[in-house]
Amino acid sequence: MTLKLNSLKANSGARRRKLRKGRGIAAGQGASCGFGMRGQKSRSGRPTRPGFEGGQMPLYRRVPKLKHFTLINPKSFSLINLSKLNELQEGSEVDLDSLVKAGLVTNPKHPLKVLGNGTLSKKLVVKATAFTTTAKEKIEAAGGSYEIID
Repeated sequence: MTLKLNSLKANSGARRRKLRKGRGIAAGQGASCGFGMRGQKSRSGRPTRPGFEGGQMPLYRRVPKLKHFTLINPKSFSLINLSKLNELQEGSEVDLDSLVKAGLVTNPKHPLKVLGNGTLSKKLVVKATAFTTTAKEKIEAAGGSYEIID
């Protein structure tokens, strides 16, 4: 069978008859037209605005509107700036253990992150969990290298 525009028709049950409201009891939607007897929802111009809870303080006004919601699982790091690494020997390997021994990191509870504040004048091999982009650039500019560890 070929498909032609004049032979198109909707599937059975796809199109329903329009409800004729307010046309008597036999129509099934007489008098009140399915809006019930009385009350706010039966009046003309009936729908209340979105979020209206009958005069109760609505949800969008009860919820706090604070800017900085706390993270559920925040990542914590032991931080060190590049300027502090100048106290170490030239060509040495820098990791969390060596920084604790040198006394530059006092609380090694979290993994190490190197920040790019200050300048680095020594060639070092830095091993840390995270680096800022400026820290990476300054380490390589000083002739050193960086390694990201887990």
